[in-house]
Formats: sequence, structure tokens, C-alpha cells
Amino acid sequence: MNQRAECRMNSEDVLKSASTLASYNVLLQVVFRLLTFLLNAFTLRFVSKELIGVVNVRLTLLYSTLVFLSREAFRRACLSEGSLTPHRWRLVINLLWLTLPLGLLWAVLLGGVWLWLLEAPDPAAVPFYGPAVVVFAVAGVQELLAEPLWVLAQAHMFVRLKVVAESLAMIAKCSVTVVLVVAASDWGLYIFSAAHMVYTGVLVLSYLLYFLRFLGSAEAKKRNFPLRSASDLLPHSTDGQPLVDWSLARLTWSFFKQSFLKQILTEGERYVMTFLNVLSFGDQGVYDIVNNLGSMVARFVFLPIEESFYVFFAKVLERGLDVNSQKKEDVGMAAQVLESLLKLVLVIGLIITVFGYSYSHLALDVYGGSLLSTGAGPTLLRCYSCYVLLLAVNGVTECFVFAAMSQREVDSYNLVMLALSVSFLFLSYLLTGWAGAVGFILANCINMGLRIVHSLLFIHRYFQPSAWSPLRGLAPAPPLLLSLALSAVATAASESLFCCHSGWLWRLVHVGVGALCLLGVLTTVLLTETRLIQFVRTHLLPRYRTKKT
Repeated sequence: MNQRAECRMNSEDVLKSASTLASYNVLLQVVFRLLTFLLNAFTLRFVSKELIGVVNVRLTLLYSTLVFLSREAFRRACLSEGSLTPHRWRLVINLLWLTLPLGLLWAVLLGGVWLWLLEAPDPAAVPFYGPAVVVFAVAGVQELLAEPLWVLAQAHMFVRLKVVAESLAMIAKCSVTVVLVVAASDWGLYIFSAAHMVYTGVLVLSYLLYFLRFLGSAEAKKRNFPLRSASDLLPHSTDGQPLVDWSLARLTWSFFKQSFLKQILTEGERYVMTFLNVLSFGDQGVYDIVNNLGSMVARFVFLPIEESFYVFFAKVLERGLDVNSQKKEDVGMAAQVLESLLKLVLVIGLIITVFGYSYSHLALDVYGGSLLSTGAGPTLLRCYSCYVLLLAVNGVTECFVFAAMSQREVDSYNLVMLALSVSFLFLSYLLTGWAGAVGFILANCINMGLRIVHSLLFIHRYFQPSAWSPLRGLAPAPPLLLSLALSAVATAASESLFCCHSGWLWRLVHVGVGALCLLGVLTTVLLTETRLIQFVRTHLLPRYRTKKT
């Protein structure tokens, strides 16, 4: 009995830590997206949309591809439950350092593709393209220097470290960008290259300084931290142990094959734009701005929740064991958390879809003026508000699935990802020729729907032998659905009557209608979704949890 109580206590501690991490990550992402939002609005007044298209699509794609393919598989494998025991940390650290040579290899390969195989932009409109490619690749490799430290911090729930490090890095990046845009606007891509190098440099330096101070301290000893000195952060062998844990390396390889396909799905539209030239650099810039604006809530709310609760599920559930072989207390807690998370993102996604449709035109007009609010911009943002709903649900379902899958299931899922990747690229090319930039979002919606179906089937099969069924009770309460439907009608009518070619007074009326409708929806949520509100208060709002404890 005491052993069971201790197991449950450990699971609850993990849940609290994951909840705290999610809360801080949400706050961090809010700050990041607001800074990026303001930075883009500022730079739109000083640089051309062609320059923004090259930076935000092509160069950012180079950086994200290099970093993702170099570290994502290592992160997922090394944060699995079996990898987190104290005596295995030496092997984990050794394995994580392999991200650096892998990053160098990807930098050379991808840099060559970006320099010599892709069409270069017009030097008159977008100067210094070649050096910018090199700098962005070097910045990606530089960020990989902090990878062992990042995994250590994530596994031991150093939530404030991530917040401080990434905040400092983003502030430094924004500061450099603003200064150079104003003082040296003719530098072209050098401006954004320098800012990105500063970002990754500050990030690595922040993690390094923290661990140099932390290792060997009284706090580290109190927490039984597995590493004792700075030299333990470097790769080396220990007597009686191999240099690398080969079972963990095989799991990493499985995730690596999957991460390659997932990257294609995640950045698929950028690959199509970059390699197939279906849009001009100017149109790519407009699409990327609208895409970032539309995904802002998804990134600063849904992505941190997914990252944080993946750690929770990976720690509470033992990978590869069926539900009857797990501890019943842990399975019950995982099922309850999964159900609450799915309900939460579903409600948030529905609210974004309803209000995003009627306020897309106004948001773009205020943000970027006629550059964004004319043409396909409003239609793109309306479609994206619908896509956010699918994005939210998929993030949570795959968060659980990737934590619970066995290595054999991970390998078999790679075939599913391959089929989805091929179909997505085909649909993107086909639908873009039919509907322009909107075709990218339509292809994403179809693909995301298929991924959700696959994940839901896995969850259903996983919990079927048990008494738990987290997929039940996900449908919002009928009063909430009614309030959302009435809000959709009211805000659409308001947009037709008051927005967006009238004066500012009528636009404020349109905003007021939306505010009243949103207040009604939130009130309905508070009155009808009591279990969901309790979950949010207990696990996602630190101030409530502090009072409780």
C-alpha cells in the first residue's frame, strides 16, 4: 500500500512539474510571439516583402531543417522513461554530443543545396544571399552546442532556465534587428544573419553559464543531480560502461527516420515554395506573415503544452508496455490528463475558428495595412483559423502517441508518415495550382485530419483493455456549442455591416460586438465545463497550484 502511494506521489510530482513547465512555456511563447509580431510590423515599414520572403521562408527553412534533423530524434529518445535513470546519464550525454557532428554534416549538405541548386534571388532586391546562407547554417550548428544542456534542463524540469535563456536570446535578436534596420537598411540579408547569430549565441551562453554555476553547488547535491562537475558535460567513457547505449541509439535511429518525415509535414509548404517555385518571393513573404499571424495562438499555447506534457507521458508510462502491464494509478492519471488536455485544446480551437473568421480582414489591415489586407491575405487567415483547430487536437494526440509507442510501433509509424509526406507534397502542389497560397492550408488541413484519425485509433486501442476511455466526453457541452454558433452569426453580420472600409468608429463597433460575444462564450465555458476549469486551475495556472500546495 505504501509503495503504491509512493508511486502515485511520484506521478503526481511529475504531473505538477510538467504543468509548471507548460505554464512557463506558454508565457515564454506569448512573449516571443508578441516580440516577433511587433518586429515584423516594424520591419514591414523599412524592408521589401521580397526580402522578408527570403528570410522568413528560405533562410529560416534552412536553419529549422538543419536543427530539427540534427536533434529532434535525440530529444525524443533521451527523454523517454528508460533513459532518465541516474546511472545512464553518462551514456545519454555521450549520445547527445553526436548532434554536433551530425549538424556539421547537415550544414554542409543543406548549405550546398541552398547555394548551388536553388534559384538565387535578384541581388538588387535581396542583396548578400550567399553569405546569409552560410551564416544561418553556422548559427544552427552553434545552437547544437547547448543540446546536452537543454535535455538535462528539460528532464530535471528547470523551467525558469528555459524562460530566461530564450527570453534573453530573443530580446537580443530583436534589438540587433531594430538597430540595423534603422541604421543600416542597405545591408540587406546581413541584418537578419547577424541577428540570428546573436540569438543562438546568447542561447548557448545562457545555458552554459547556468550549468557552470549549478554543478557542484549545494542545490545540485540536494536534488541528487547526476553530474558533479563541468567536465561531466563533455563526452567520455567510464570504466565498465560502453561509450554509447546501443539500445538508446537504435531508438534514436527510429525517431530519426520519423523526424525526417515529420519535418516535411511541418514545413511542407516552405519546401514546396522553395523547391518548386510556385510563388514569387514577394508572395512568399505575404504568405509567411499571414501564416505566422494565424499560428500565433497555436504556437504560444498549444506547442508548449505538447512539449511539456510529452515529458509527463514519457515519464509516467513505460514505453512499449501495454496498458495492463503499467501501474494502474499511472494509467488512470495519464487517461485523465489526456482527456482534459484534448477538451482544453478543442474548446480553444473552436473559439479561434469562430472569431478568426470574422476578424481576419481587420487584423491584417491594422497589422500591415493594404499590403496584407488586399488580395488573398484575409482569405488565407480565415482558412488558417480553421486549420488551428486541427493543429491543436493533433498536437495533444501525437504528444501521447509518441510517448506510449514501442520502438516497433515507431518504426511502423514511419511508413505512415512516409505516405502522409508524399500525399501532402502532392496535394500542396496540386491545390496551389488551383487555389494559390490557400492551397497550402487546404493540404495541411487534409493531412492533419489524417494524422488525427491515426492517433485517435491508437489511443482507442491502447486504453480499450482498461477501464479508462479518455476519448469519451470530449464533445463540448450543448450550451457552449450554441453560444459559439450564435457568436459566429453575430460577428459575421457585424463584419458585413461595419468593417472594414468604413471609418475607425465603425471598426470599433465591430470589435465591441466581438468582445461581447467572446465574453458570452467564456461565461458559458465557466458555467458548463467545470471539470475542465478545475484542471486548468490545478495544473496550468501556477498561482492556483501554489495556493493548493
